[in-house]
Amino acid sequence: MKKTEMVLEGQPKPLLWVATPQRLIAIDMSKLKINHYEDASKLKINHYESRDFEIHSLPVFRMLNLVENEFPFGMRFFIRDSKLYMVGGEKPRRGASPKLYRHLKCVGHDESFGDRGLSPYVYVLDLTRLDSSTDLDLLKHHTSMLAAKPTPIVEEIEGKIYVLSGTPSQSYCLLPTPTFEVYDPLIEQWKPLDQPPFYREGCSNCQEFEVIDHSVLGTTIYVLTFNLMDEFYHYYSYNVNDGNWKFLGESEDKLPVPYHFTPMFTGKFVPGYNDIYIFFLGDIPYAALVPSNDRSPTRYQALNEVDGALYHRQVASYSGLVVQLGEHEMCIMKPGSVQAKEGSLRPCHIILYMATFKVEKLLHSSSSAQDRGLKLLRTADASDVSQTSSHHDNDVQDIRAPFLSITCLSKGFYYLDEWGPEASYICSAFFHQLSTHEM
Repeated sequence: MKKTEMVLEGQPKPLLWVATPQRLIAIDMSKLKINHYEDASKLKINHYESRDFEIHSLPVFRMLNLVENEFPFGMRFFIRDSKLYMVGGEKPRRGASPKLYRHLKCVGHDESFGDRGLSPYVYVLDLTRLDSSTDLDLLKHHTSMLAAKPTPIVEEIEGKIYVLSGTPSQSYCLLPTPTFEVYDPLIEQWKPLDQPPFYREGCSNCQEFEVIDHSVLGTTIYVLTFNLMDEFYHYYSYNVNDGNWKFLGESEDKLPVPYHFTPMFTGKFVPGYNDIYIFFLGDIPYAALVPSNDRSPTRYQALNEVDGALYHRQVASYSGLVVQLGEHEMCIMKPGSVQAKEGSLRPCHIILYMATFKVEKLLHSSSSAQDRGLKLLRTADASDVSQTSSHHDNDVQDIRAPFLSITCLSKGFYYLDEWGPEASYICSAFFHQLSTHEM
């Protein structure tokens, strides 16, 4: 493990914790900077030609290879009270080649671990004990989930942790029950919740359903599944207040929330602004201004200041992630792969486009923001985003004009050689700033 220099006395260390299926990585955000690139029109855009833009090494403060250190594959995490909790996952069989971990279904389970290789365990990392010389030390928590959960969905809502089983890597694997439960940190107890309608007791979701994605709005969890029997996508919701699951249909057009809040559109609200939502539409980050009443349209603004202008032309991209930082500050992350230059020993590199930025409302968009109750209306479909986010017509200035000022703090492409042979997929990410007494 490489040593990392101490920060100056009184100066905090801003860290972005990132979990991949195999690794836990802490990125030193103080070392991120704005990297400039040539005009995209001057670059070659064929995916199989050489790349002409500079890619830097990711400033990694700490990294833990979970699989090599006998932890489960595909855990998810949350941070609470300066402690990082990792839950669920699957334990690969011992002795398999690390290259096979890119697709765990090629490896198989260590059936002596947990429930036939599926993990019910919770591991904890005390961030207050992390310094520049110690390794990452995950310890098993004294409580475990009521049932093992592969690739779980983990969300903190109103102080409680909700965990839902995801899709296991093995098609023959039966899901332990309960598939859905909640953890109350105040009393340190797990409680089973109603079985989701897309799971039935003793079933394998690889044989019937795949959980594709999810989103959270307020106290409601939205889940997108794919039914392998009828080959349709199905939408469901669960409200933590009434404890009821609802089937919402097979089309996002019928959902009771705007499309950018639905699964498949990764996004977060900006800390300090309860009506500004940052999300990805394809490879492009957008901001949505949520209206205060049902008569006003949602407004959109492309975040050109932090967009990787040549990202979608130069890189085979994967699902992006939006992360909340401090007050009015956000981060976007977009992993992918880029073709190596001719003669390189590796045919492609796993890379990450990453940008941090500060959000400020323009004066004409900030009235009565604190009084808004987030009354959500149906908005236009994706084809309308380019229309409402452009701002060249004076006669529709109130709808098409930008409503945010964006200050870019850092942006650039980074190599992810630290990830090794695994697929460039980010399970979750969370910002935590270490104070000097924690260092």
